[in-house]
Amino acid sequence: MNKRLLTIGLIILGAAVVIKLLYLVGKNIKVDEFHKAAVIFVLDSSASNQQMLPRQIQYMKSLFAILDPEDAIKIIKVSDSSYLIYEGSPADTKSISNSVSAYTKNEGSEKGTAYGEAVKKAVDYCLTMKKEGYVPSIVVIGDLESNGDISKQLNWETLPKNIEKTKQYIPELTMMFVYAPPEKLDLAKTKLNPVLGEKKLIVANSENADRASLRFLKAIGR
Repeated sequence: MNKRLLTIGLIILGAAVVIKLLYLVGKNIKVDEFHKAAVIFVLDSSASNQQMLPRQIQYMKSLFAILDPEDAIKIIKVSDSSYLIYEGSPADTKSISNSVSAYTKNEGSEKGTAYGEAVKKAVDYCLTMKKEGYVPSIVVIGDLESNGDISKQLNWETLPKNIEKTKQYIPELTMMFVYAPPEKLDLAKTKLNPVLGEKKLIVANSENADRASLRFLKAIGR
């Protein structure tokens, strides 16, 4: 009888020790809090970018694949004007493919590139998504050429100030520019690096775009 009580007592004591250890370990483990990302894509479908567009679309889809289904994406098509062609989950591959296929065709009639207009819309969407609890970022895919209506083009002199103002509301804002020629990427880095910093500004040409994806994930906290 005494031996049985002693055995039961030892089991209870051992269980108590194990529970205590699990509690202490659990208390000290730091669990990364998941933050939903909102990625606003600016996709260049202008005449000057048509040759590279199929490859760029595949790259954009590869980014969708490494995002979480709970994340939100928006795709802004940019040529001589800019407008939203998709918004929703990055996992809705059929809807994304249908929208991109329908709205990025260019028979040559759309000559300009309204990058300035598109980036302004992207920033506005970022501010909205921030209010909804997302971590926003902007990915610009295209050659960054300035053509057409000058009022719609990207103004590299005023853009840094506008991004700096935006950072007052979105301090964690990330921007990535991919598939532009080196001279355009160098311009983006020169103008925006002082505002965004090395970790939150990512630039990559067509040769190293794939490696930039991991940097992008890290920049948005994944």
